[in-house]
Amino acid sequence: MEQVERPGESGGPGRGPLSRRRFGVGVLSFGGALVVAPLGTGSAAADDSGRAANAPLRPAGHGTTLRHGSAARAGLLAEHVDEVTAVAERYLGPSPRHPYWAGAVVLAGRGGTVALEKAVGKAVRYQDYDSATDTAVEFPPDQQIDATPDTVYDLASLSKLFTSLVAVQLIECGRIELEAPVARYVPEYAGGGKQDITVGQLLTHTSGLQADIAFYKFGSRQEMLQALWDEKPVNPPGTVYLYSDLSMISLQQVLERVTGKPLDRLVAEGITGPLGMTATRYNPPASWKPRIAATEVARLPWSGLDRGLVWGEVHDENAYAFDGVAGHAGVFSRAWDMAVLARTLLNGGVYGGVRILSEKSVDLMFSDFNTAFPGDDHGLGFELCQHWYMGAMATPSTGGHTGFTGTSIVLDPTTDSFLVIMGNSVHPVRTWRSGSAPRVAAGDRFARAVPVRPAHGGTAWFGGMASATTATLTLPALDTSAGARLACDLWWDTEPGSDALRAETSTDGGATWQPLPFTTRAPGGAGPVTHDDGAVTGYNGRVWHALDAVLPADGSLLVRWRYTTDSLYVGRGVYVGALKVRSGRALLYSDARPGDNSRVQSVGWTREQD
Repeated sequence: MEQVERPGESGGPGRGPLSRRRFGVGVLSFGGALVVAPLGTGSAAADDSGRAANAPLRPAGHGTTLRHGSAARAGLLAEHVDEVTAVAERYLGPSPRHPYWAGAVVLAGRGGTVALEKAVGKAVRYQDYDSATDTAVEFPPDQQIDATPDTVYDLASLSKLFTSLVAVQLIECGRIELEAPVARYVPEYAGGGKQDITVGQLLTHTSGLQADIAFYKFGSRQEMLQALWDEKPVNPPGTVYLYSDLSMISLQQVLERVTGKPLDRLVAEGITGPLGMTATRYNPPASWKPRIAATEVARLPWSGLDRGLVWGEVHDENAYAFDGVAGHAGVFSRAWDMAVLARTLLNGGVYGGVRILSEKSVDLMFSDFNTAFPGDDHGLGFELCQHWYMGAMATPSTGGHTGFTGTSIVLDPTTDSFLVIMGNSVHPVRTWRSGSAPRVAAGDRFARAVPVRPAHGGTAWFGGMASATTATLTLPALDTSAGARLACDLWWDTEPGSDALRAETSTDGGATWQPLPFTTRAPGGAGPVTHDDGAVTGYNGRVWHALDAVLPADGSLLVRWRYTTDSLYVGRGVYVGALKVRSGRALLYSDARPGDNSRVQSVGWTREQD
């Protein structure tokens, strides 16, 4: 039974259902019939220049494949790529009391280049755990196993992506329909009042089902399935977002009933086999055990089953009860294989000449179907724009997922980049870790590795990416008594609503400050956007905007930019460049002039070069 993590907290020893983000109320509509084009080949090149948030994914060439290469080759800033490794290493230590994980593998890349693949810590370290003293018993040093890039990890809920991929493949070929009731394919499913739950609601966690039930307490597979048939929704379908293992276990029944094949075979034939993901499967054989990361010392009461050290078998209790093959958990994989999957989807469904999905089907996986539930953005299988584990990689079109064992994957199509984290954070026990801090930190560092080039000139002011801080850029005092205008380039990507960049002026030497209204215009935009409050926040498409503002008349006017962040998450940050203040034809200020006496506090001007 996959225990769900909320942002900023652990699942803990309890077994109660938890929302993945927060509850919402409304009605989900898929807006009419779904039409998916037949399989075809895409030829459009990937666009990493900052496309619109709702623009479809495009393949980078014809099935771009992965190879190792330098950060520069990937168009990344090497020092920030290296910081991703430092994050993984830091969480091997107290976090804050116990290590967050015993070991991990971090892999990051852009385009077809894997610029980072690094293993830290141990794949196998502990053989037992004493809950009375909260201490772990380590294996003798010669029996411990170091993590390597080829270490295989229990993916936990990342397995849901494979179930979703199979479902979208069947939607694409017309064997199931997104808006069809599940009971059309599995008549028994109508029991308990579930007759109106649709396939699409299972994929977007809006089915109305609770998070999970303890299938492992039943004596047989038939009893487990009967419990699923009898299960009653806790909310009317389509009215609430609630992350639910039951939704994906239900979806498994649809896939198996329609095809007559078990889920593990569907995944092998439709995904891992064609893509050459040779280290990805359910129920790894005993011969794999030395290369598999151990998970939890599973004992009552913190675990649902008393199994001792779980190593080489699925950690999730319900997946274990389903003989290791379940819609919500059960897949084992390594970082490279998951990067191949990421590259396939960023390519638009094709990898090395092998196509597993059409471009339009991939678009559906990265399109938000949960607009009625703000903050719980969800495509078909993929979560979208979740800062709580994606960090600054989050955009409206960034897709990803986490796994309770310590795994995660993030795909950012706006920069054509991907980040894979494989960790055994429940080794030796789930209560030793809390939240998603390593995922957020790694996402922030890798997002920072993608340079933002100034629209004009060689440098721009950067507001930084630290939480709970204020960064300011203050211009020298200007005589605007004859009238003056401010113009500059502006780029922003912040945690929506929580972090903001503000333009302000002062006529009393900085004792008090007032908002400076301005307008912005995006390249190729339909017209200027007015910001009467003098502030910007959220996602701007990751493109430079041209700003214009009328300055107050004053003999000694101060103008500043002030960027503030809260204590939680941050976006990629804010940049201000090509600042100019003119009074008629007279140039009062230009950031390109030497000796301009700008006062920059906290952070400063940056030149982002590979």
